[in-house]
Amino acid sequence: MASTAEEKFELITRRLDEVLGGDLIKAILAEGKTPKCYWGSAPTGRPHIGYFVPLTKIADFLRADVDVTILLADVHAFLDNLKAPLELVAYRTQYYKKLLLAVFTSLGIPTSKLRFVEGSSYQLSREYNLDNYKLCTIVTEHDAKKAGAEVVKQVESPLLSGLIYPGMQALDEQYLDCDFQFGGVDQRKIFTFAELYLPRLGYRKRAHLMNPMVPGLAGGKMSSSDPNSKIDFLDPPEVVRRKIKSAFCEEGNTTQNGVLAFVKAVLIPISELRIERLQGKTGADAEEGAGAVGEQTPFVLEGAPKGTVFSIFRKEEHGGSLHYSNFDALEADFAAKKVHPKDLKTAVADAIVRLLDPIRQMFEADEEWQKVEKLAYPDPNAKAEKKKKVKVYHPPPPGKGKNTQPAETTAASEDGAHFAAEAAKQEGSS
Repeated sequence: MASTAEEKFELITRRLDEVLGGDLIKAILAEGKTPKCYWGSAPTGRPHIGYFVPLTKIADFLRADVDVTILLADVHAFLDNLKAPLELVAYRTQYYKKLLLAVFTSLGIPTSKLRFVEGSSYQLSREYNLDNYKLCTIVTEHDAKKAGAEVVKQVESPLLSGLIYPGMQALDEQYLDCDFQFGGVDQRKIFTFAELYLPRLGYRKRAHLMNPMVPGLAGGKMSSSDPNSKIDFLDPPEVVRRKIKSAFCEEGNTTQNGVLAFVKAVLIPISELRIERLQGKTGADAEEGAGAVGEQTPFVLEGAPKGTVFSIFRKEEHGGSLHYSNFDALEADFAAKKVHPKDLKTAVADAIVRLLDPIRQMFEADEEWQKVEKLAYPDPNAKAEKKKKVKVYHPPPPGKGKNTQPAETTAASEDGAHFAAEAAKQEGSS
């Protein structure tokens, strides 16, 4: 698999929403060189299962012998309108790394081939900041704002930090020495911004690869900031099933259907990945699957026809189980109301539970990760512990305190004692 330049390019670009500058990658492959890419994530809210889309795609890059860098964009997280306060960024960066490593392991993707880099390790350097200042002298406010429109949190009074964000992401391509940057289609405006402005600094133009975005469970974009639109990687089975049960999945409606879209963007690609691995089609990545944790079988029922990539269980009295070799056939059946939303939801919930089970087990076995999770995402409803005031005894100054007598009384008693002593002396002498 992927033995020629053409096959490698096909593997690198399959299932993507869009490719900009594909000829740059083809030229590198034609020369027999190893392409280098980076995928970045700003550690803000808790990552949701929509991350399966880019993380699964990274398996294709490794199969095509691509050098992959994972950027933990901690500085970007802080700049994005305080989605992650500075005091939490360090903990969230640790949490993201732990989680990403667990997801890769659950997918059978060898983490030894991945390079993890924190943005602050080079973005605070003199050279990087000088380049950032140079960008500020040539980038217009209009271009900076437009570039970050779909990525940077939009507020009524935009902060300057949000305008700096796109320029830094462009500079990352140079400082991480990549040939192409990989991200969601929501990053497109930042990618075209980088293609325009990096050459103006004297740096070469890079290619850009974009994966599709998974709609949220209630329609619209799946977002870390909207708990009703997403499923977290650490959600237990009962929470997963409850969220899928309440997700928007109208019978016959194939638009803005997060449940159906998840099958296309995540479940079928993972099924195909596992089927190809069983067939020994892992290309340059001979280590794929070696350290995998959890069940690695495709989402296919026993006895399914050859070529099936996704199955839906149904009782015999309801027509028996359904098997699909591609998404288009499933979508057509759903549109024709041959697949009931309840049956689809049950199949998807079962598959997600299987996907998340090994990740949750790794979390429960890792005390350090558990501690980091609490520090990174403290419970906003937790009541602060009231500290009991410890009474400290301070001795009263001389002449003060409970047993101290008034000065006049003390003086009178001292005088009385003196007179009594003198009277006794006189009686003794007479």
